[in-house]
Amino acid sequence: MPTIHVEYNGNLRSTATHLQSNCQLITDAPTDNNGKGESFSPTDLIATALGTCIMTIMGIYAREHNISLEGTKMDITKTMKDNPRRIGKIEIIFTMPKLSLSDTQKKEIENIATCCPVCFSLHPELEKDIKFIW
Repeated sequence: MPTIHVEYNGNLRSTATHLQSNCQLITDAPTDNNGKGESFSPTDLIATALGTCIMTIMGIYAREHNISLEGTKMDITKTMKDNPRRIGKIEIIFTMPKLSLSDTQKKEIENIATCCPVCFSLHPELEKDIKFIW
């Protein structure tokens, strides 16, 4: 059974529907690739998937260790490469809330950043630069 249904709307725009929840999102080609840049591009979604997957795995760790990560923020920067056109680098900076954590707990949370399913699914040549601001 499909997970997502996508319909092409024309003008380099598509609407994706998550079938279990009926939640929708629109993708648009970026301005540097013939689009209007009015929504997430498909490659933006890859960068977003990496960041939110890491956040989810961190949340699972936090729940199991009775830690609240609410208020954690991240900024994601995606850098494209040419020949062939692809994502070359994804930079993620996590800004962590004020927490009373040991250095060991902080290190465990930082190590989780390289252990999410999306990270394992991305090509090894894609550079992933993940930093934490405690």
